[in-house]
Amino acid sequence: MVKFYNRIGELAELNRIRDLSFTDHSRMTVITGRRRIGKTQLITKAIAETPAVYLFVGRKNEALLCAEFAGEVSRALDVFVPGEIRSFRSLFQYLMELARQRPFHLAIDEFQEFLTVNASVYSDIQHIWDMYKNKSKMNLILCGSLYSLMQKIFTDAKEPLFGRADNIIKLSPFDLGTLKEILKEHRPKFSSDELLALYTFTGGIPKYLELLCDNSPLSINGMIDFMVRDNSPFVDEGKNLLVEEFGKNYGAYFSILSAVSGGITTQHDIEAAVGDKSAGGYIKRLIEDYHVLSRRRPVLAKEGSQTVRYEITDNFLQFWFNYFDRYRSLIEIKNFTALKTLVKADYPAYSGRILERYFRQQFAESGQFRLIGSWWSPKGGAVEQNEIDIVALELEKKRALAVEVKRQKKNFTSALLEAKAEHLKHKVLPDYDIECRCLTLEDM
Repeated sequence: MVKFYNRIGELAELNRIRDLSFTDHSRMTVITGRRRIGKTQLITKAIAETPAVYLFVGRKNEALLCAEFAGEVSRALDVFVPGEIRSFRSLFQYLMELARQRPFHLAIDEFQEFLTVNASVYSDIQHIWDMYKNKSKMNLILCGSLYSLMQKIFTDAKEPLFGRADNIIKLSPFDLGTLKEILKEHRPKFSSDELLALYTFTGGIPKYLELLCDNSPLSINGMIDFMVRDNSPFVDEGKNLLVEEFGKNYGAYFSILSAVSGGITTQHDIEAAVGDKSAGGYIKRLIEDYHVLSRRRPVLAKEGSQTVRYEITDNFLQFWFNYFDRYRSLIEIKNFTALKTLVKADYPAYSGRILERYFRQQFAESGQFRLIGSWWSPKGGAVEQNEIDIVALELEKKRALAVEVKRQKKNFTSALLEAKAEHLKHKVLPDYDIECRCLTLEDM
């Protein structure tokens, strides 16, 4: 999948910043987002056909790294780089001097890796940037794949580069329209269930889409066969993504995520499942620092309400913890046949739960609603009797949708949803007209 999809808004913003940098004065842009989201591809597209230096920060000795960088600068800008430049501080100052004479892009990838190369680089950059920014024309683009570290570098008031970024762009997965466009291109007569499967397995992450489009027929069984096999790039992907983010405590975080992926969604139940009464601190960091978990409350519940459920925000990680992490023992003895059989048997029920997430996203992308969530009443009878999959409040009118999500319409009972909607109206939305609706695979 060589084609570059979507990212229209991000490219327009990067082009706007480029024009300001090249005509007015230097600008600093930070691009963040989880691994495999397409940050490098976006940067490459944005700086194409204009003078640009692209530097990748590897974990090497600083002098060795700078020697490589000097060669790249010399080649990209057709300039002589003095041999005595052996520190990044000297190289960055040289580039800022050069940007006084001519405009160009400087893109630095895996920027957080300077922490392992030489942590003082950040204060060096701050000092030189402050000195040269207003009298040079550099478009400086910084990106990194350790989301928590990149956030800390630029948004923590104690860090030297705090407040220096003119723009911070956070890349999200592809939207549903782009997902459909990609699927149509590779499987013109796709079914709704195949669209749901692609969404379930990838969540719209470009790299996973590329792997599946290039290596499988994009049928449900074809995707599962490619993902669940010996030497599959997906088997260790969750671990590779998160171990570096979490550091030495990754085991505690993994236990919590494994519990949540299996349907244990309240703090009390999570603590019981992982045998740790202090799991609250880890949960808080998973939400605020790592953005892997999200906190869900019933629609219009107060911010401090204790009626909270947790869910993994990333479809792929939800899937990975549910199967690759939970059934690690099968993977270790290379019994991929058993794991494949298990995933295929589970698929209808598992994807049915993800279908609700699909429709929540569809509602959000429509721009027609001011609030989208779920609703449940923990008191007054069984929870499932007082639970509505999606409640969406329209932008202006006092109108709401109460939605039951089912894979197939035959499993829907309209009278039951209407009774729940009446309960919702009485409890939370007394002034609203509530429309009841069932959404199925056919509505995707």
